[in-house]
Amino acid sequence: MNTVNEKNSRGGSKIYREQLATIEDLELLKKDLLNEINDIKSLLRGTTAPGRKEWLKSSEVRKMLGISPGTLQNMRTNDQLPFTKIGGITFYRYEDIAKLLAGSSENA
Repeated sequence: MNTVNEKNSRGGSKIYREQLATIEDLELLKKDLLNEINDIKSLLRGTTAPGRKEWLKSSEVRKMLGISPGTLQNMRTNDQLPFTKIGGITFYRYEDIAKLLAGSSENA
């Protein structure tokens, strides 16, 4: 096998030409990653009814409920509102928000 160099810059083992990533390999990886990203986006944007998102971000929930970020945080902390965190972004199910609104209107 042909080696690109005898040792890598850190003094590790030999690197063979067959181990190098080609442009084709990188394009295939890019395609796979974009497909995965699109699948995740589809899940996050999944709708239960036409024009309605299944998952909402914090800002959307605050607008719907007319509350501050601190109040929303308190609702999460006190387990009043279920949530999911993905990559540092908090998401809420539309169903859970609707139940919360229905419950508060019944108590009013």
